[in-house]
Parts: sequence; C-alpha cells; structure tokens
Amino acid sequence: MKIESIRLKNFKAFRDVHLRDIPPFLVVVGANGSGKSTLFDVFGFLHDCLKGNVRKALDNRGRFGEVLSRGCDPKQDSILIELQYRMEITGVERLVTYSLEISEHNGAPVVSKELLRYKRGRYGSPFHFLSFSNGEGYAITNEEDFNKSDEDLDRETQRVSPDTLAIKGLGQLERFKAANAFRQLIENWHVSDFHINAARGRKDASGDSEHLSESGDNLPLVARYLHEQHPEVFSDILKTMARRIPGVAGVEPKLLEDGYLTLRFSDGSFRTPFLDRYVSDGTIKMFAYLVLLHDPRPHPLLCVEEPENQLYPQLMTELAEEFRNYAQRGGQVFVSTHSPDFLNALELDEVCWLVKQNGYSDIHRAKDNEQIAAYMADGDQLGYLWKQGFFEGVDPL
Repeated sequence: MKIESIRLKNFKAFRDVHLRDIPPFLVVVGANGSGKSTLFDVFGFLHDCLKGNVRKALDNRGRFGEVLSRGCDPKQDSILIELQYRMEITGVERLVTYSLEISEHNGAPVVSKELLRYKRGRYGSPFHFLSFSNGEGYAITNEEDFNKSDEDLDRETQRVSPDTLAIKGLGQLERFKAANAFRQLIENWHVSDFHINAARGRKDASGDSEHLSESGDNLPLVARYLHEQHPEVFSDILKTMARRIPGVAGVEPKLLEDGYLTLRFSDGSFRTPFLDRYVSDGTIKMFAYLVLLHDPRPHPLLCVEEPENQLYPQLMTELAEEFRNYAQRGGQVFVSTHSPDFLNALELDEVCWLVKQNGYSDIHRAKDNEQIAAYMADGDQLGYLWKQGFFEGVDPL
C-alpha cells in the first residue's frame, strides 16, 4: 500500500497545498520554519487521533486554534487532511481516498466530515464506503460485492463520539476492507524522533524488542531480537556496518548478569569489545538506522527528519541508498534534509522543497522545474544545484 497524494487545508502553515504523484522515496528540503516538520506531523497527528481522539491530538499541539492556519476563523473554517493510497481489493489495485475534516463547535473539536471512497468500477465517480459527520454515519459492510448495484449494498449505521475517528472502531473489523487497511497503515507507520543518548546504555530486557521505537531507546533489545530470531538479517546489518563505518568489525547485544542489555562494539584492531558509551554518535546512529531499515516486517511508511546529523558527509550517499532500498522492498520513505551531500545521491523525482511566503508554505517538485530537470539531464546533481540557488525560494545556508 502506497500513499499517492496528500492534500492539506488550514493545517498550520499549509493553507491549501496538494502534493501529488508521491514516489516510494521522497526527500523534502526547506529552510528552517518552512514546514518540513509540520508536513511530517500530519502523520503523527493522524496516529494520535487514532490512538486517542481528535481532542487529545489537538491538545498536544496547542488545541484547535493553534493547529488551524493563521488568519482562519475558528468559527467558520475547518482543517482538512486528505490522503490517497493504492491498495488491492478483489484482485484489482484501486486508488482509495481518506478525507478528514475537523471543525470546532462551541469550543469543542468535532469530526465534521470523515469519508473513505474509491471507484467500484473503471468508470464513474468514487463511491463512499464510509461516511460520517458529527458522530453519525454509515459504513458499507459488503464493499467487495461488486456484482451488486450501489443501491443494493448493505449500509450499517453507526454512532461514535463526535471527536473520535470512525475508522478507530470500524477499522478493526475485517469486513470493512479499505477502512481496516487504512487503520493498519496509520498504526504501523513510523515517525522517527531518534535520540542518541536514549539509544545508549543499559536497557531493561523486558521491553518491546521487535521494532525500533521512535526515539531508539530500545535499540539493544531490537538488536538482540534480530541476533537471536533473524540471524541472517543481523548478519547483513553487520556486513553493512563494516562496509559503511571503517573500524567496526562487529556488534554484540550483551545480556548482563543483572538482567539488563547493552551493546558491545568490536574494532578489528582490538581483541576486547567496548561498550556503546565509548562509540561515536555517528556509529550509534548508523547502526540504529540499519536496524530500522532492515526490519523483517518493515513499516508501511517511514518518516525521518535530518538523518545527516552526527554522520560523516561521505556516508550520505550510502544512507540514501539504504533508504531507497527500504522503499523498494515495500516501505514508503519520507526524509527531510539540509545536506547537499544527501541530495547529490537522489534522483529528480525523489525531491521536493518547501517555500514559506506571507506566512504560508507551498510545495515545489524538482521534476516540475524545467531548468533543474535540464541540468540533471546533463549530468548535474541536485545538491550542487541547491547550493547554487536553483531551488527558488530556498537558501541552502
């Protein structure tokens, strides 16, 4: 399942933007404050809405008035988030649209409209398989019965709290195929907020061990899980580490006598391994990214902000390659960066940039810029073009 487009209206700095034809691997460039973090927060916001409710997700971001774009009227304007994604239904790949509109009534946030739609056949308008407004609506229970007419489909009327997503409950039921798939997409995407210090040191061996957490604080546990349950994957990670990081000959997740886990790194020049607290920030971060990117069950969507921090510039090409390989295995990847070296490793259709004008952010695609496309066709690289000022409205310094 792959996200094809994102449309945002009145969501923080995005007054009205529509990012179409999104590739499996997309890199976002922009000056500080241009909206890169806000773009990624769309996914965090939907995850929080699903995990709790819309009110809690808004409260975590300063409430409705702070999330609504500046200049909007909270009494009249609403926030719109619309995602289109492709998924297979009855053997046919279909473009599904999920649309969420949030308003405020009497000082309380409500889901004023929530739709999930796609075309039942090759022609005609998309059919609404889920439609809710202010806590009331319906969902189609036999959406895969394409032999029936629209009028003969079974509608199940439901009520939910006005500040709760309908897909939170209905998405748990397999009979609502598109809603179930979208709920799983939200639940399983990963918005990285990696912290070096959180990844270091001893860890309680009883925590979550199968997937790297957003902060990376369970890195030793996941490394041990891969080492024991997926040795071939762990071996590939070590080979990549040895190839990417000079001097690193191995990594061992060590269970201590007191029941805590730590990581021990081996240098080919020394017989005795050393603890992760003596390893450089870049080494820890590269190992964490490789653990994340070699997950046996990859996240459907992975968002990473500024992966170049603490990493040697010459590693940028290798890291971009690792992200692209992850996307090719089926997990879509969004990355933001300030690194020309990282951009130099990218293709034309993999890059967009944000420009903030008059308080609002716009999105530009590198592939739509004729001058950039011409230079790339002549063998130039995107990082150099960015430094030379060809990304209009973005200062690389």
